[in-house]
Amino acid sequence: MGAPKRDFSHLTRKIQKMPADIRRALTDAGLTARYRQRPAYQQNDYLAWIGRAVRPETRAKRLAEMLDDLRRGDRYMGMAYGAGKTKKADVSK
Repeated sequence: MGAPKRDFSHLTRKIQKMPADIRRALTDAGLTARYRQRPAYQQNDYLAWIGRAVRPETRAKRLAEMLDDLRRGDRYMGMAYGAGKTKKADVSK
């Protein structure tokens, strides 16, 4: 019994399949659940971004960056990400 199927039908970009090495890297790092918690578009974007790498070194670097983003939980492809949380402005100043 695997992970529940995600609904990618609303995405306008080509849907990416999960390569075995990325699945293995997520499992080995214990980050599969964090990956699955991300919105479908982010999961798809990560796979496309890693898959577009031409050189193996670039692919490995992008995979490492994705894993780091997931580990930290506050980044998405190098940008700040709050997982739907909004910060209230500090109006006391």
